[in-house]
Amino acid sequence: MRKPEDPKYDLEERTATFGEEVIAFAKTIPVNDVTKPLISQFVRSGTSIGANYCEADCAETKKDFEHKMGIGRKESKEVKFWLRLIGTACPKLKDECRKLWREANELNLIFSTIIKKSKSKIKDND
Repeated sequence: MRKPEDPKYDLEERTATFGEEVIAFAKTIPVNDVTKPLISQFVRSGTSIGANYCEADCAETKKDFEHKMGIGRKESKEVKFWLRLIGTACPKLKDECRKLWREANELNLIFSTIIKKSKSKIKDND
């Protein structure tokens, strides 16, 4: 059983680490006419997940919280898309793409659960 202080449960740390992994991986992708726009989009969406989580964590209202978490969820889904295309453009990098895809998917599922629970709390309080 994991302890609460486990980094896997610290979403701020987890999303920041993911952003760092995105940057490190992006630096390994060969740059050419095909990959250049993919890298740019991948880095923007991959680093945006943590930024939106931080904004959600400081949200002033539930609606703002859910909105920022929703953006983070969308960005995590977008990362999966870019990883698929990068894996197609650079087949030698597919294993690393899969590893990052799995983490992006987990973040997407976590954000979805948080949003769903937040919305159900609002309905319960009505």
